[in-house]
Amino acid sequence: MSRRSQLTRVAILLLCCCLGSAAQAHRFAPTLLQMVELAPGSYNVVWKTPAQAASPIPLVPTWPEACTAVSASSPQPEGTGLVTSLQLRCAGLGDGGLVGHTLAVNGLAANQATVLLMLNLLDGRQYQQVLNAEQPGFTVPAEPGAGRVMADYTVLGVDHIWAGIDHLLFVFGLLLLVGGGARLLWTITAFTAGHSVTLSLVTLGFFDYPVALVEFTIAISIFWLAVALTRGNERSLFRRHPWWLAGGFGLLHGMGFAGALAETGLPAGNVPLALLFFNIGIELGQISFILLILLLWRGLRHIPGEWPSRLQPVPVYLLGALSALWCIERGLEVLA
Repeated sequence: MSRRSQLTRVAILLLCCCLGSAAQAHRFAPTLLQMVELAPGSYNVVWKTPAQAASPIPLVPTWPEACTAVSASSPQPEGTGLVTSLQLRCAGLGDGGLVGHTLAVNGLAANQATVLLMLNLLDGRQYQQVLNAEQPGFTVPAEPGAGRVMADYTVLGVDHIWAGIDHLLFVFGLLLLVGGGARLLWTITAFTAGHSVTLSLVTLGFFDYPVALVEFTIAISIFWLAVALTRGNERSLFRRHPWWLAGGFGLLHGMGFAGALAETGLPAGNVPLALLFFNIGIELGQISFILLILLLWRGLRHIPGEWPSRLQPVPVYLLGALSALWCIERGLEVLA
């Protein structure tokens, strides 16, 4: 069985699985619980949840019994989420305030959700913690640690790349275009360099961009790649030097990553560290996706028989169909 046929088997399996997720491509809607201490025992709370609920069981933040929520606003749409602002009054917690007490979110397992908890205290201490089904609560320690920022933003980076079906399919299309070996290494490195540059520049505030237009061009990049895959000219420029294609379109995808990170938020005192490890998380998620494909390929190559030659274009056509759907959907958002 040829290498291209084996990759085709993997492509058919993966792309068929992705069809049901087409409408959710790059709709990474992080859940954010941000608490800022305004005065001893008084906190401003911003609670952001995805606009599209994954479960009828709601996500509900919880705090110590001594804390009471007052002046809650009605949820307001913001990006891909709904934002509620409220004031939290905590009496009887002692001089340490929330230190030693637990903040949590109910409903994480049912919604398969990840929550970024950000807590800023009046004396300048800042805490970040990722809450999930395995760890739905956070007991506030006396002192925050940089290690927590590194771990949490790495997890957020991995979550984002795995939630962004369009980014994964672009990487998968590159794999179909170049195969394996050194060409794959150079191509993925170029894609990484491209999106790292724009992710950093946008996050650090060097320039801004129209979000809807960038999302549209990301969809176009995937469609363009699908079209390139339909052409069997092995001597074409992008088949001979695919890293230029990967690096250029990586610049666009980096702006998409930056948009998701902006919705999540960055810790004021650790922006460079959080940015670095968010990017590391993206790379770990990307590498794990590639390794998963290669692992599936190694398993499928031992299956006897050959796929009919007429099925070999199916993965490319599915990639083109999904990206065309995203182009239409996002194009309408640009015109809206």
